Amino acid sequence: MNRYIRNENMLSPEENLSLRSFRVAVVGCGGLGGYLIEMLARLGIGHLTMIDGDVFEPSNLNRQLLSRPGNMGRAKAAEAKRHVSKINPDVHAVAHQLYLTADNAVDLLRGHDLVCDALDNVSARLCIQDAADSLGIPLVYAAIAGWYAQVATIFPGDRLLDKLYPEGTGKGAETYFGNPSFTPALAASLQVAEVLKVLLNKEGILRNKLLVANTLSHEYQVVDL
Repeated sequence: MNRYIRNENMLSPEENLSLRSFRVAVVGCGGLGGYLIEMLARLGIGHLTMIDGDVFEPSNLNRQLLSRPGNMGRAKAAEAKRHVSKINPDVHAVAHQLYLTADNAVDLLRGHDLVCDALDNVSARLCIQDAADSLGIPLVYAAIAGWYAQVATIFPGDRLLDKLYPEGTGKGAETYFGNPSFTPALAASLQVAEVLKVLLNKEGILRNKLLVANTLSHEYQVVDL
């Protein structure tokens, strides 16, 4: 199909075709989530589930891809679904306008091949990890803080977020260091690369590793954890 022909040479025709069979959940449709949804839909992931209980507000306009002046007050998940239908109608998009919690996480994530963490809340991140762990599905994590971003891929049993967030509660570091337009886009791009590698069994996955990016000094390193 011509839609995906530019993926070839990087992906085989068979790999391109196989992407239609995968089910990926994106938890959070804001800064990270908007870019994730955009790129996953354009790649041709066959089923996208988008989960977010929030609505757009003016403070989102500086960075959140799906926000615009005309959709203030509208549900982020519903707007994400509408956006996917416009850019790739071949993708089956499902929107859940609610927050992921310990009570609903397993039900929301069951049946997916992979889940993407696009949140700014540590407690909710740990809920995703617990649910993905119990369901036996991998989790691709990212977080941003001002000029900085970090990305990792977490397989069932790895419990990497327990090391990164030993306190287990609170907001993410972006609350304290700011949240510009470019860092979520960078982190989401790295997440999508990890999603593709996991789904297609490629090498170089960031398992038990943390990629840390400093865009202020352009230092990038991978830390073993």
